[in-house]
Amino acid sequence: MKNQRLGQMAALALVGSLALAACGSASNGSGAAAGSGTAAGCDGAGNLSAAGSTAQQNAMAQATAGYKTKCAVDVSYNGTGSGAGITSFINKQVDFAGSDSALNPKGKSGDEVAKAKAACGSDAWDLPMITGPIAVAFNVKGLDKLVLTPALTAQIFGGKITKWNDPAIAAANSGASLPDEAISVFFRSDSSGTTDNFTNYLNTAAPSDWPDAHGKEWTGKVGQGKQGNPGVGQGIQATEGGIGYVEWSFAIQNKLAMAQIDNGAGPVELTADSAGKAIAAATVKGTGNDLALKIDYTTKAPGAYPIVLVTYEIVCSKYTDSAKGAAVKSFLTYMASSEFQSTLTSIGSAPLPQEIQTKVSAAIAAIK
Repeated sequence: MKNQRLGQMAALALVGSLALAACGSASNGSGAAAGSGTAAGCDGAGNLSAAGSTAQQNAMAQATAGYKTKCAVDVSYNGTGSGAGITSFINKQVDFAGSDSALNPKGKSGDEVAKAKAACGSDAWDLPMITGPIAVAFNVKGLDKLVLTPALTAQIFGGKITKWNDPAIAAANSGASLPDEAISVFFRSDSSGTTDNFTNYLNTAAPSDWPDAHGKEWTGKVGQGKQGNPGVGQGIQATEGGIGYVEWSFAIQNKLAMAQIDNGAGPVELTADSAGKAIAAATVKGTGNDLALKIDYTTKAPGAYPIVLVTYEIVCSKYTDSAKGAAVKSFLTYMASSEFQSTLTSIGSAPLPQEIQTKVSAAIAAIK
């Protein structure tokens, strides 16, 4: 579809420019300075295990393959969903967790911050690693371009708008051929950071149409639940009239069209560049080396795509097994490096903005 091809072209163009920059800075040597954007050496001992966010599953597959080639170390990652990944980390079943939301002191299962600290025997840190734009993906025959406002998005996912040719959709899409067809909504059935970020966007940008507080569990009243980003992507792909929220790489993988989002400054297509502009405007709400971010979902910055998430790697600041800590530090230094970050747009994720990447590298260097 046209929307899809444009997104891929933009991603490939950005990959080229980032790769050129990375060639001048990436190094296979050890002892790289924090914040330099260079890759670490192969330190620590033993293989690593992790679990969590499916939004970063494709990026993690690329990272683990690259790191194994570089260091001959296996890093197994199980895309169980953000909530399950945090639970596994707290239960000491994995060495680190991937989550689309930072540890929550008021989580559904209690104080995640305190539980993680107890499991580590030290503070646990949220380290942003992958920019994962959330696509509002759809499958409507003959419809290649769709513009949605925050209110329209909330009304569709809330069940107020149920037909594709609804006058409100038609008003935002002048000249579009909209069928007299039912809208089939898809959402995450598992505990999901993608859901948390998407509902945070709805609640923040369209509070009158989505008054429910955000969270990892879906609270909408309509639609079909699917497991993980892969399940939602496949559900939309298989259903004429389908729409759902899904991490960008899974929209690309399933060849789905993606809505342009108009936050009030004009429609913005989802590209690596437009997502990066939104993340660049985020502020750090954590303290010290805990780099939890606050995203401005109401941004009207020109060319900024507002529905974004950052996947965090949740780690212990000090591991009881120093060799394991060194191994986690080595792998995450590779993930935060320009060498790896420059590859992300090829799979539908986006690199961290340089300012955040520098802070992440410094935090990783402080892991013990």
